Amino acid sequence: MENGAHPAANGNGDSTAEEGIEMTAVDISLSPFPLPRPHSAEPLTAQPPAIKPSANKTHQQRENSEYDDDLFERAERDTKLELFQTDALVDVRGLKSMGGQQPATPSSPRNTEDYEMDAQPSENPGYISLFFESQIGKMGTLMGVFVPCLQSILGIIFYIRFTWIIGIAGLWHSLLLVILCCLCTFLTGISLSAIATNGAMKGGGPYYLIGRALGPEVGVSIGLCFFLGNAVAGSLYILGAVETFLNAIPGAGIFRRTVTDLYVAPSPSAVSEVLKSPNIHDLQVYGVILTVVLCLIVFGGVKIINRVSPAFLVPAVLSVFFIYIGIFASPRKNDPVGVTGLRLSTLRKNLDPAYQRTNNAGIPALDGSINWTFESLLGLFFPAVTGIMAGSNRSASLKDTQRSIPKGTLLAIVTTTVLYLVSAVIFAAVATREELLTDRLLTATVAWPVPWVVQVGVILSTLGAALQNLTGAPRLLAAIANDDILPVLKYFKAPDSAEPHLATLFTMLLCASCVILGNLDLITPVITMFFLLCYGGVNLSCLLLDLLDAPSWRPRFKFHHWSFSLVGALLCISIMFLISWAFTIVSLALVSLIYWYVSIKGKGGDWGDGFKSAYFQLALRSLRSLGDTPVHAKNWYPIPLIFCKPWGILPNDVPCHPKLADFANCMKKKGRGMSIFASIVEGDYKEKIEESQKASRLLSTYIDYKKCEGVAEVIVASNMAYGFQLMVQTMGLGNLKPNIVCMRYPEIWREERYSYVAKRFVSIIDDCSTANKAVVIVKGLDEWPGEFQKQYGTIDLYWIVRDGGLMLLLSQLLRAKDSYENCKIQVFCIADEDAEADELKTDVKKFLYDLRMGAEVIIVTMKSWDVHRENRQASSEMTGREDAMETFSKARKRIMQHAAEIRKTASSSNQSETEESMFDDQQVNKFLLTCLKLNSIILRYSGAAAVVLVSLPPPPPRHPSFCYLEYIDLLVESIPRLLMVRGYRRDVVTIFT
Repeated sequence: MENGAHPAANGNGDSTAEEGIEMTAVDISLSPFPLPRPHSAEPLTAQPPAIKPSANKTHQQRENSEYDDDLFERAERDTKLELFQTDALVDVRGLKSMGGQQPATPSSPRNTEDYEMDAQPSENPGYISLFFESQIGKMGTLMGVFVPCLQSILGIIFYIRFTWIIGIAGLWHSLLLVILCCLCTFLTGISLSAIATNGAMKGGGPYYLIGRALGPEVGVSIGLCFFLGNAVAGSLYILGAVETFLNAIPGAGIFRRTVTDLYVAPSPSAVSEVLKSPNIHDLQVYGVILTVVLCLIVFGGVKIINRVSPAFLVPAVLSVFFIYIGIFASPRKNDPVGVTGLRLSTLRKNLDPAYQRTNNAGIPALDGSINWTFESLLGLFFPAVTGIMAGSNRSASLKDTQRSIPKGTLLAIVTTTVLYLVSAVIFAAVATREELLTDRLLTATVAWPVPWVVQVGVILSTLGAALQNLTGAPRLLAAIANDDILPVLKYFKAPDSAEPHLATLFTMLLCASCVILGNLDLITPVITMFFLLCYGGVNLSCLLLDLLDAPSWRPRFKFHHWSFSLVGALLCISIMFLISWAFTIVSLALVSLIYWYVSIKGKGGDWGDGFKSAYFQLALRSLRSLGDTPVHAKNWYPIPLIFCKPWGILPNDVPCHPKLADFANCMKKKGRGMSIFASIVEGDYKEKIEESQKASRLLSTYIDYKKCEGVAEVIVASNMAYGFQLMVQTMGLGNLKPNIVCMRYPEIWREERYSYVAKRFVSIIDDCSTANKAVVIVKGLDEWPGEFQKQYGTIDLYWIVRDGGLMLLLSQLLRAKDSYENCKIQVFCIADEDAEADELKTDVKKFLYDLRMGAEVIIVTMKSWDVHRENRQASSEMTGREDAMETFSKARKRIMQHAAEIRKTASSSNQSETEESMFDDQQVNKFLLTCLKLNSIILRYSGAAAVVLVSLPPPPPRHPSFCYLEYIDLLVESIPRLLMVRGYRRDVVTIFT
């Protein structure tokens, strides 16, 4: 019988291979390099000079040595690497193609001696980045990262809120507050440095890092929240600058100032009776004007921002210097009574906290509207340390992100942490608690030589911090838009080299809207939540990448560990809930809403994120834990191998029958599980590889369109039979190999042009038995219902042979689908004698009950056909002995005719009779009659069934393939929708819990 074996797979091939392994002499003349004789005018030959007698031995050795040296030098000069078929093993163009970058055309010729690839950028002035040649002229560590971070951290909270926090929290709690917040940002900075040094970065800063580590959905969700945090933080700094300006110059106010009575102050002699603060409308008017001015600067681009930044930073640094001089010089003649100078007694009085109620101006009042606690102060102070991302936000404008971001960010964090810790101690020692609580600009009061020096520094510092936020936020939004995940953001797209003008305009409108609120204490908790979400995302990203430890995870920053990231992430979450559980829930709900929107409306993208790596690691561990032992019946899942084009009747541009994926979904409970859609391209592998890749992409598109959980596999083989043998042997891995082969029934096998189908069909069935795979053949696939086509009636099972319960399980899986949920299951058991019917029915019912399968059991004997014949009415019945005999005669005539043709072909070619023409005539008659009887029974009991399942008989030994197809044809005739099922050597259901 034809079994589809490949002709090369025989013993002769093995013996030939063994005989071919011999040691042979090496012919030097085959060397790829020419072998010239030095200093010779004769034609070049491949033979070395002859060895002369011992008299000339020294001369000969010298000549041979010179000859060898010449060969070596010539080979060394020849740069053509013929083995690799390329002129250079590694070149810049090739490296750029690996990095996903288009090679840029050099503007001028370069001298290769100026470039040392092992040198660092700072060590080699001629170094050009392999990925970004356009980085020349961009910002370095100082102006690109350190200065923006320092400006953002050293802002409004330090100047006009920090002294008040020390007054109400005391020194111990203030130090704890600073350490907790700075520890959170320091751990986040370590995680940020690790991710940023793991490869080249595009624009977007933390969004780019989080998105590439946790996937586009998480990246866009946290990135948009971080954008909102930066935009709102800009309004915080602008309001702080305006408030300082109006306190320094009260006459500049347009509206009447707000007056707060201080009759409840603990020491009226130490402070004024009333406190005048700027009107909220003045804050709004000046704040909106400043927002527009700063955005106009941002519109000018990075170059203008770099020129303006020192003008904001230098006065701020000088103001801190003057504050420290004033503290050490206090008390002076004009200092208030509450400024005691650096006194140990004052420090002791300010050690413990004094949490109390205050009014909106922060002045202690018994009937105050705000009750301050450590948690609420945490929310107020945390924005003071949220500028650590200011440098990474401008990653697209940096020369070398992998060097600048770690150095600049961590240095800024350490610098400001030391500043806050030292300032907390000296502020607690220089002024009384009453002065700390009532003088909102104590930093200006104690400054040397005059307060306005610090007031100017406060204004410029806060404006510089606002400028950094208004610079980073639009670039962050543009980076999110450039990834094209959310179509609604397409208007904010901007190349990395261009200014994101629309994003800047949108940021300005958002910032101005927050400025109109005019309340710093109302804005800061919102900012805190957004920044903490981003910091938590950075820590989780580094934690995931560190734990997965993929081969691509090779950060240059070595001072990191997964435990640091874990502590940083937990710290971020803890601080969020400590500040306000209500704000935390609202923030998480907003992120979840954006995540849901991105999942529904966003475009999918494969960024190689950590979750993909986690799924891969989980799959590997699960696969190893499953081992190679057979899976228990309780854990058995159908893994169908869908043979898409076994008969060669579909066009090349049609990857699979349109209904085959619908049937594959019916074999999985609630759509869960994996299917392998396989196809074979016949021909030579080297010639057909492109065709197979195209077919694989087409098949993958078909799977996605049909919403079927599966993968596409296309292999190239010399013929279909050999290709199928390769598939059943190699598809899958471990216990995740396919266990069921599904294909369409070849109803066209009788046509002359498809004469090969019969042999192929039998070969596939035999190969499945050899590989221990179950088989499901679908007849009537064109009429198979879609997902939303409801079916009524019954699902009838003709359980003829023991198949491990596969047919029973398939019926349950069918009924679990919406299209078959209204159908009832009937199990027909074929019995040989009437005496066994009752006992068999009882046993089957008990078995189905133990399997938790609801079905009606019907016992049918082979005599049912004769009984039906005796009771039939000739005028209305189409099934009877006469019709059966006619069908039987036609089938037998076709078999004999086919066998005669084979004998005739064999005799004309002087060949002996083959297996195709030699068969037992009596067995053929018996098998034909059996199939006729079964078909009659099925038509009688299941004529109106939604689908029929029947056991697939194995190909009888020594019966030609066309005989087997004749048997099957008689079995399935006139049944519109039928599944032929053949189990394999194991049980797939169990009665035990």
